Amino acid sequence: MSFVDSIVEQVLRIELGIHHSCVRLLCRTDDEALHDMRIGLRRLRSLLRPIRNLEPVRELDAAAAEVGRLTTPIRDLEVMIIELQRQGLPDLAQPRRQRLEQGYRMVEDSPTVRRLMACLDDWPESFRDAQRAGELRALRDFIRKRLKKQRDLLVAALQDPAYDRHALRILIKRMRYAHEAYPSLSPISPKAAASLKAVQGALGDWHDHFQWCLKVDAERDLEPLRRPWEIAMDASLKAAEAELQNLLERLQAQ
Repeated sequence: MSFVDSIVEQVLRIELGIHHSCVRLLCRTDDEALHDMRIGLRRLRSLLRPIRNLEPVRELDAAAAEVGRLTTPIRDLEVMIIELQRQGLPDLAQPRRQRLEQGYRMVEDSPTVRRLMACLDDWPESFRDAQRAGELRALRDFIRKRLKKQRDLLVAALQDPAYDRHALRILIKRMRYAHEAYPSLSPISPKAAASLKAVQGALGDWHDHFQWCLKVDAERDLEPLRRPWEIAMDASLKAAEAELQNLLERLQAQ
């Protein structure tokens, strides 16, 4: 299988997963449908990111980004509801479930989602057209260089203690998923990849609590949770800082 063939195969596999998630969301078969859809979007965008400036890739990447923006607040609400249930507060979770259902219906009826599906259907042929036109020459080397640049940007951010932790979390997510999309071209070791996953988890926990603390100011029924969330936020950031140091050491050791 050629390198171009492998990229097309991955996109087709991701497309099937996104379609399946959409059907599950429409039929309300389980609580993970939207989350799985967003995982598919993340994998798609990670695959496309190094080549997103190519003409046949630009439209699909933009369509996936729009669906990501559309579904982010809905997923955030899902996570909040899970936390409220974990805290033993079903009375706070229930009215948010009603809002969540409205969000699901918005996704079902969204022209943004329909545009993504149309782009996914059309993309393989347009990518093949670019290949036949000679626009994908040296694609493997181009992606390898982009991933190395991404790694170098992450190392520089890790070396800066003042670098915004929200922005750093995004860089780490992108590097991890780029490594998963192109493992044979990735400039990071398996140990560094494992560290990326650990750091992402720690920073993700911190980010969730940070966002929930912000919500308290606008949603006053959450006030009793402010202090527990602040304590958990501080603890998760402390854990994340230790993981960040481990990640930097592993990246520098390569």
